[in-house]
Amino acid sequence: MPRPTVHHRPFGTAPSGQDVDLWRLESGSGVHAEIITYGGILHALGVPDTAGDTASVVLSLASVDQYAEKSSYFGALIGRYANRIAHGRFTLDGATYHIPVNDRGHALHGGPEGFDTKVWQATSAADGDSTAVRLTLHSPDGDMGFPGALDMTVTYALDVSGTLSVEYTTVTDRPTVVNATNHAYFNLAGGGDILGHTLQVDAPAYLPVGTDGIPYGPIADVTGTAFDLTSPQLLGDRLLAADDQVRQAEGYDHCWVLAAEDDGELRRAARLIAPAATRVMEVWTTEPGVQVYTANQLDGTLMDGAGRSHGRHSAVCLETQHFPDTPNRPDFPSTVLRPGTTGYSRTEFRFPHLAGAAKPAES
Repeated sequence: MPRPTVHHRPFGTAPSGQDVDLWRLESGSGVHAEIITYGGILHALGVPDTAGDTASVVLSLASVDQYAEKSSYFGALIGRYANRIAHGRFTLDGATYHIPVNDRGHALHGGPEGFDTKVWQATSAADGDSTAVRLTLHSPDGDMGFPGALDMTVTYALDVSGTLSVEYTTVTDRPTVVNATNHAYFNLAGGGDILGHTLQVDAPAYLPVGTDGIPYGPIADVTGTAFDLTSPQLLGDRLLAADDQVRQAEGYDHCWVLAAEDDGELRRAARLIAPAATRVMEVWTTEPGVQVYTANQLDGTLMDGAGRSHGRHSAVCLETQHFPDTPNRPDFPSTVLRPGTTGYSRTEFRFPHLAGAAKPAES
């Protein structure tokens, strides 16, 4: 079997004038991933189906300009703080900090110039059993209002089994808050909508939200609700559920609270199955939550390089993360990072259907 490989090429120019590269990881067993240095975006994730036919299972846009102008956070690395901070304001160690608001009066995904808008520095990090690209970003003190100079390293690695891992490490010189994730939009059929996909989320609870997307109360049990995905459920059925939370968001845009495990241990968060089970993906993570977003706001105006439009419910995001508005919720697991400690998170996207199904990549 061919060994994993990595190579890169120019991909365009960011609005800042910085050059943007595309890094391609090849597993040697048929899976490939493409990452661009603008936003650390997962631009493509080619996965064979059970017949050995490969398609990208993530939505993409055609160019850097498209990503910069019409983002919707396609495939991007999100920081400093994924999800929402109520009113763009929080208090840490007695000091109050203000983040520019960009979503219904709240700060979303780190503010209007979050990590998804930055050009990351990239180096290869391959070994015998996997291939990787390591991305680094320096965020200065006061960036989008957040305290402390922060350095984040994100490593995308693809191993011979076809598992894509995303590993985050972060250090700071002052106390700050950090919540990083990847915002890939998944469609395991390679096109169309995801209403025929089946989703299981290994979570006994979720966070109900107000019309502004902010959690308004305690963690809620999923039992007997449209949010009970502890067994596989057809998304098309669940998105039509007579549930106020689903109707309000026009689908799912909620954080599920995963079953408690030892800190730092990988646990399965979700399992997504394409129609006819032609592709299966499992999401494993060290994070305590997963934000499920069913592309409720996409309207068909965004298109990929082949001219295919991305409409409502054309994908599902499975964003592993800490909970929204945690800096204002002491009852949630903390997102505070202090000097002398290293923040760490790891998420893996596994494809169990590949055992015996994938064809080696063509040279």
